[in-house]
Amino acid sequence: MPQLTLHTPLGEITVSEEEGQIVALDWGRGRDQCVTPVLAAARDQLHAFFDGERAGFDLPLAPHGTPFQTRVWDAMRAIPRGETRTYGAVAQLLNSSARAVGVACGANPIPILIPCHRVVAANGALGGYSGDSGDATKRFLLRLEAAPFQDLLP
Repeated sequence: MPQLTLHTPLGEITVSEEEGQIVALDWGRGRDQCVTPVLAAARDQLHAFFDGERAGFDLPLAPHGTPFQTRVWDAMRAIPRGETRTYGAVAQLLNSSARAVGVACGANPIPILIPCHRVVAANGALGGYSGDSGDATKRFLLRLEAAPFQDLLP
């Protein structure tokens, strides 16, 4: 599986590809390093995102998950940069529960590109983040996007 590791403000992240589609974004250095057209595009778009020059991503994504998880991940991709939605609001869109949406967020294999960091708790708390450094990473991403969020205040 082709992989490419990038240096970002969050440390090293590795993007993985299968059959011309991004299937994973992991924290840390990947074992195999290979520059393919898709991974080069992911590198360029992620660097532009971290530089504040890009609001979204135009990459072929193919996360492995259940049909429900895929619906949740699609709903997260529809949340614009700089905005958040609560777990309950996403659940309402999908006729599901906030807890089920939270579980699907935690199973997201392509964080940042599928912006699970934009889903927050109804009470104004972060609601957790499964990426490296947990809440600190989620807080960084929300600040980067200038998302209004109560818990971001010092």
